[in-house]
Amino acid sequence: MAAATAAVRHNWLVTSPLPPIDYEAASDLWAAYVAANPKAVLFEEQPPVEQFGDRAELIDELLDRVVTGTKRAAAGLAATFAQDGDPLPRIGSHWIAADSSGKPRVVVRSVSLRLGRLDSVEAAFAHDEGEGEQSRESWLADHRDYFHRTCERRGLLFTEDQDVLFERFAVVWPPELAG
Repeated sequence: MAAATAAVRHNWLVTSPLPPIDYEAASDLWAAYVAANPKAVLFEEQPPVEQFGDRAELIDELLDRVVTGTKRAAAGLAATFAQDGDPLPRIGSHWIAADSSGKPRVVVRSVSLRLGRLDSVEAAFAHDEGEGEQSRESWLADHRDYFHRTCERRGLLFTEDQDVLFERFAVVWPPELAG
């Protein structure tokens, strides 16, 4: 789930680099959440700020699905966490999702995590990820394309037997979107 910062080629479409993340606004969003929910955050410092997707249109489309409640799951390659030097999320950990302009919009909390092969995705997970047709077949096709594309950009080779992190999350802040 690393933020996209370089120009991305997607089939025929070339997109521009994304604006930087507004980390000051992310700190403010996190501080508001912590002030309202001190028991929910006992040991965690400010969480990572990430974006769904790898190009502006996709980032905003997926974040809109999170805001409207359609998307409550995400998948990422364990290899990209390792390449970035980031630990895998833990159940109960938080992260902040930003839009394509770099503006942080929501705080989410991991509620379940599972590592498995791409083809181990369950139909219920594909539905909860809220993308495409929300079917397992659509999910597999879309994620094969996405993982090939993002691995190529990172200089990695995508294979079907790599570990995929299947994460379900809840939106916990702002309060009008939580729950």
